[in-house]
Amino acid sequence: MAIRNVINFDDPLFRKKSKEVKKFDERLWILLDDMKDTLAKVGGYGCAAVHVGVLRRVVVVNDKSGVIELVNPEITKESTETELVMEGSISAGAPRGYVKRPSKVTVSAVDRHGNPINVIGEGFLAATYCHEIDHLDGILFTDKLAGEKI
Repeated sequence: MAIRNVINFDDPLFRKKSKEVKKFDERLWILLDDMKDTLAKVGGYGCAAVHVGVLRRVVVVNDKSGVIELVNPEITKESTETELVMEGSISAGAPRGYVKRPSKVTVSAVDRHGNPINVIGEGFLAATYCHEIDHLDGILFTDKLAGEKI
């Protein structure tokens, strides 16, 4: 597939809300494949479509079994236990900092064909799901910092 350009952290596109995916076609599949290739190239943990300049509710996340594609994801359950997680971004110009996130989350989404899926993340993976899904609503991790930017 292709490696796309990742927009800078200060790009105003990050503050916009992404649109729900309604068509599960080749255009979506190319976007997902390109996002996975881009994520692999930059060595990140997660990528929302907005990172590559596309305002669609799509994220890809690395976990121990490979890259998970989540279309129209929503966090449907989260633990009351939290932890501070060091976060950053694949976008140039991003600071780093600690964010308080749930220790465990359940995410409901659909796959590239529109079939329902649920994934559970714990620890850093839970934080990654939260981080990327926040992007879909125009929320940056820096909005939730538990201390100073690093």
